Amino acid sequence: MEVIRAKQIAESGKIVPVTYEGQQVMIQHVDEEREMARIYIKNRPESEMEVPVRLLQEE
Repeated sequence: MEVIRAKQIAESGKIVPVTYEGQQVMIQHVDEEREMARIYIKNRPESEMEVPVRLLQEE
Protein backbone atom coordinates (compact mmCIF):
# COMPACT_ATOMS: atom_id res chain seq x y z
CA MET A 1 0.00 0.00 0.00
CA GLU A 2 1.12 3.57 -0.63
CA VAL A 3 1.69 5.89 2.35
CA ILE A 4 -0.82 8.45 1.05
CA ARG A 5 -3.59 5.83 0.78
CA ALA A 6 -2.85 4.45 4.26
CA LYS A 7 -3.09 7.98 5.68
CA GLN A 8 -6.42 8.55 3.87
CA ILE A 9 -7.81 5.35 5.38
CA ALA A 10 -6.56 6.21 8.89
CA GLU A 11 -8.09 9.69 8.75
CA SER A 12 -11.38 8.68 7.09
CA GLY A 13 -13.04 7.26 10.19
CA LYS A 14 -14.53 4.55 7.97
CA ILE A 15 -13.88 0.84 8.17
CA VAL A 16 -11.87 -0.06 5.07
CA PRO A 17 -10.82 -3.69 4.53
CA VAL A 18 -7.05 -3.79 5.05
CA THR A 19 -4.92 -6.84 5.80
CA TYR A 20 -1.48 -7.43 7.25
CA GLU A 21 -0.03 -10.94 6.95
CA GLY A 22 -3.51 -12.23 6.05
CA GLN A 23 -5.30 -10.72 9.06
CA GLN A 24 -7.85 -7.89 8.93
CA VAL A 25 -6.39 -4.80 10.62
CA MET A 26 -7.34 -1.25 11.51
CA ILE A 27 -4.90 1.60 10.79
CA GLN A 28 -4.57 4.01 13.71
CA HIS A 29 -1.79 6.32 12.54
CA VAL A 30 0.65 6.70 9.66
CA ASP A 31 4.15 8.17 10.03
CA GLU A 32 4.82 9.52 6.53
CA GLU A 33 8.54 10.18 7.09
CA ARG A 34 9.27 6.67 8.30
CA GLU A 35 6.60 5.04 6.09
CA MET A 36 5.32 3.10 9.11
CA ALA A 37 1.75 2.50 10.27
CA ARG A 38 0.44 1.85 13.77
CA ILE A 39 -2.19 -0.87 13.40
CA TYR A 40 -4.12 -3.43 15.39
CA ILE A 41 -5.87 -6.64 14.45
CA LYS A 42 -9.57 -5.99 13.96
CA ASN A 43 -11.58 -6.77 17.13
CA ARG A 44 -8.32 -6.99 19.15
CA PRO A 45 -7.21 -3.41 19.92
CA GLU A 46 -4.70 -4.72 22.47
CA SER A 47 -2.71 -6.23 19.56
CA GLU A 48 -1.28 -2.83 18.55
CA MET A 49 1.95 -2.90 16.51
CA GLU A 50 3.96 -0.75 14.12
CA VAL A 51 4.58 -2.11 10.62
CA PRO A 52 5.91 -0.87 7.25
CA VAL A 53 3.05 0.62 5.21
CA ARG A 54 4.23 -1.30 2.12
CA LEU A 55 3.20 -4.57 3.81
CA LEU A 56 -0.44 -3.51 4.17
CA GLN A 57 -2.95 -4.69 1.54
CA GLU A 58 -6.25 -3.01 0.75
CA GLU A 59 -8.89 -5.62 -0.06
